[in-house]
Amino acid sequence: MSLHITSTTEGQLQVHLITKQKQYAVPDVPYSIRANVGATELNVLLSTLLKDSGKGGERKVQFDFLLNGEFVKTSLSQHLKERDISFEDSIEIEYVERYPAPEPQDCLLHDDWVSAVQAKDGWILTGTYDNTVNLWNTKGKHKLTIPGHVAPVKGVAWISLNEQTGVFASASHDQTVMIWEWNVTTNSVECVHVCKGHERGVGCIAVNPSKTQMASGSMDTMLKIWSTELHGDKGEPSATKKAKLEQDNVRTPVITLAGHREFVSGVQWIDDTTVATCSWDHTIKLWDLTLGGIKTEFTGNKSFFDLSYSPLNGMIITASPDKNLRLYDPRSKHGNFVKNTYLGHTQWVQTCRWSTTNEYLFISGAYDNRVKLWDYRSPKAPIFDLIGHEDKVLACDWSNPKYMLSGGSDNALRVFKSKIAVNNEDD
Repeated sequence: MSLHITSTTEGQLQVHLITKQKQYAVPDVPYSIRANVGATELNVLLSTLLKDSGKGGERKVQFDFLLNGEFVKTSLSQHLKERDISFEDSIEIEYVERYPAPEPQDCLLHDDWVSAVQAKDGWILTGTYDNTVNLWNTKGKHKLTIPGHVAPVKGVAWISLNEQTGVFASASHDQTVMIWEWNVTTNSVECVHVCKGHERGVGCIAVNPSKTQMASGSMDTMLKIWSTELHGDKGEPSATKKAKLEQDNVRTPVITLAGHREFVSGVQWIDDTTVATCSWDHTIKLWDLTLGGIKTEFTGNKSFFDLSYSPLNGMIITASPDKNLRLYDPRSKHGNFVKNTYLGHTQWVQTCRWSTTNEYLFISGAYDNRVKLWDYRSPKAPIFDLIGHEDKVLACDWSNPKYMLSGGSDNALRVFKSKIAVNNEDD
């Protein structure tokens, strides 16, 4: 098959087209194509090959193309030149079905900046600068405003949820983390524990995989681990019932870990005994809770504002004020921990979260009012821009695979429906 290309200066390439998506496989033979073609022409070629092999189908499928594990965003010749790959060799190009664009679904308006968000099943928790926690359903209905904190809420995290009861935590600049019990049936909520111990504002919070503990990072430079157990030991003696209740209500940390020199801005659990933190002190630390100390440390050349760990690929993505996101592989043996840098934002990157179902995808939010969807194999550009915020993006979440969520200083929580996770599902 010949492709109509105007320039003939680049010469020909021998390519093999391969895919892991068997339903789109074409014969594994070398194809001779002009070197200056890009994704558009490759899609034309592939469409013809699929039609010839009886796999065309009714739906016109668009593909993206990978060369050595990286998306081709330019012409093949430019891609090869930039990476010093020989034009003489036969080149293996992998193709994958192009991700569908996320669809804007909702804008949930709050009374102040939305600085924390996390979804679970059909429910969304938000934390705001008016010191409240808010509960919404994914259909956009506001269920509860929960007062209790006396400063902005900077982190929210689900602990458990069933048809009767939801348990979640909130972290605030008022130096506390609160554990809440929500009665789903009566739609009422109670603060069960106030976790005290931080000496400055708490900026981030995360719950471990088995939901038995949570970690918090603070401006006091400390990482603290807390029990998430709702009702602890009742057998302590106490002077009066009231004093006993107050004493029960206050929870102290299981362990305090010192090591960072500035604000601990992000926290994630790797597993039940390992926590990852990032800080304004330019470091990422992996903590071993069994030993009670630092296991591994990476130093960057800028502050870190957030990090996200993916159990699907074992890697960490970070957000920084130099407009970049960086991909770290904590398992690297030879000091080269930074696997890639992602430049697309034009201001400080404040927040980032991995997909929980796709090992390649993550989202980020920045002070340029933008949320971006990335594939880690495409460092030069995001796959999609999720446009809608009219001011800085402060928090994002992709805990529920169906919804990409972002909160901003425009007082809005934006909800984008991810078509990636739901191609074969009904809502």
